[in-house]
Amino acid sequence: MALTPKLDLRQGQQLVMTPQLQQAIKLLQLTNLELAEFVESQLEENPFLERDERANEKDRGEESRSEERRDADASADVSTLDTDYSNVDSDAGPGDAAAGDWSNVSGSRQPVSEDYDVLAQTAEEITLREHLTKQLHLATRDEVQLMIGAHLIDLIDDGGYLRAEVEEVAERLGAEPLFVRRALRLIQGFEPSGIAARSLAECLRLQLRDQNLMTPQMDLFLENIHYLGTHDLPSLRRACKFSEDDLREHIAAIRKLNPKPGLAYGRDTVQVVIPDVYVTEASDGGWKVELNQETLPKVIANERYFARMSSKSDGQETRSFLNEQMSNANWLVKSLDQRARTILKVALQIVKHQDVFLVEGISKLRPLNLKTIADAIDMHESTVSRVTSNKFIHTPRGVFEMKYFFTASIAAKHGEQSYSAESVRQRIRELIGKEDPHQPLSDDRLVEVLAAENVDIARRTVAKYREALGVPSSVQRKRMAKRAI
Repeated sequence: MALTPKLDLRQGQQLVMTPQLQQAIKLLQLTNLELAEFVESQLEENPFLERDERANEKDRGEESRSEERRDADASADVSTLDTDYSNVDSDAGPGDAAAGDWSNVSGSRQPVSEDYDVLAQTAEEITLREHLTKQLHLATRDEVQLMIGAHLIDLIDDGGYLRAEVEEVAERLGAEPLFVRRALRLIQGFEPSGIAARSLAECLRLQLRDQNLMTPQMDLFLENIHYLGTHDLPSLRRACKFSEDDLREHIAAIRKLNPKPGLAYGRDTVQVVIPDVYVTEASDGGWKVELNQETLPKVIANERYFARMSSKSDGQETRSFLNEQMSNANWLVKSLDQRARTILKVALQIVKHQDVFLVEGISKLRPLNLKTIADAIDMHESTVSRVTSNKFIHTPRGVFEMKYFFTASIAAKHGEQSYSAESVRQRIRELIGKEDPHQPLSDDRLVEVLAAENVDIARRTVAKYREALGVPSSVQRKRMAKRAI
């Protein structure tokens, strides 16, 4: 068969990513701080873009609240704006990227060259929070323990003390106090020794236990250590029934300990998480979802200045430049508005699906995936993924990243109900915690119990969840129980 050249006409569809659309998609995944920096750079570069200072703060607040109420309508049409995210997938366009401690700086007076990088010459000191967080992720893979542990670490001050009560933390997170105590005991086993104590006596007690120096006499000494703080040594000796030598020995042991173990690490640079969305209880018993207006840049395109400059321009190149800058300014204003509307729509759907969590806590998280939200707001899953990345929502349960509310689902044996993987893991933990140590529940037995509770789960999944919880197999648990007799 001879090869001959020929013309062939074909039809096809292709998604073209314009620079403006790429910019609009990039804005979706920026944090509020990154967005503020980007807008500042655009204000410097574009002569027709300026801050919106036409109204006073009160008028802008009233206008914003009325705008949010209109946005809260699920049938709001966002297709009137030029920016369209609905059919953009993660592979649509190229270049779609997401957008310390200076303790060792030399004090020399030598001239600094232009190539000198100050940050490269500094040593970054690890903070107490970073140190504890790394140990937490090495110690457990249980999602509930990780969340509770992270919250407890946030409550530890620079000295290493936990400034909260277990019951208070449990009530705030909607968790059982038992789980909070387990997470606390886990953290108190981390380095530095004595961390996460709630009092000086507990801090010292933790350090003494690590050194195998905890005796009944030392425990009695710590219970009366307040006498040492007031230098009332006679009262301390009488309360402990010590001799002079015993008292000096115990005081010497205490002085070798660190009363503030957290100070051995660098302090966290204060980075306050500014929520993008606020969720509060409404007067009718529902939930009110509002955008944080303080995180939304307010810019406008100055059409009067553009008209005045256009009338004075006489060259084609100048007019093209002015038109391009005015087009960019209008596009940025519309993209910012579209971004705010999209974040609000996603937040509304998250609250709608996770309303039980807001009432009862982390044990009631419902299974949720990106597709569910994407279908509800008629957008692509990749758009929802970008919106929920690095965006935070303030709820009565605390401040969470939007990504936190997306959990895997486990089907029910009967009916269309499904369970979140996290709630199933918690149920497995509860069943093992209540078992007879001498007759532990096997993985097969756990499957049967969960099946009786309408949870359709495979044995290998139960084993995987059990291992993630750090729980040995039933055979190992039985051997451990025999050794304890």
